[in-house]
Amino acid sequence: MDPATLVVQALVTGAAAGLRGAASAAVAESYQALRGALAGRLADRPQALQHLRLLERQPTASADHLVHDLVATGVVDTNLVECARRLLAVVEAAGTRVETGSMDLRGAQGLQVGNGNTQHNTFG
Repeated sequence: MDPATLVVQALVTGAAAGLRGAASAAVAESYQALRGALAGRLADRPQALQHLRLLERQPTASADHLVHDLVATGVVDTNLVECARRLLAVVEAAGTRVETGSMDLRGAQGLQVGNGNTQHNTFG
């Protein structure tokens, strides 16, 4: 995953956990660290900040504009990537389950959704 997409995915995950009330103090703290670092870098880019605010209000909405903004402005650095990885690790450690979108599985075969599944397939 490219660095801009990783940062946005972490923001989506953290925002969704917060909106659902599933965020622990550690998740909220890690989210605020990432969000604050990113907002500081986007301070002179109002359109990108608007995309960030929209993502916070609606984490299930498309985040493509924000990813594009981050790539176009080149603001993603090793510090932001580390903050994003830390947030994702904290969310995973907390066991917070966050749904960030929907899937269309019509016509799918041999597919599993979720964790801890066992599957035995026989295709004829």
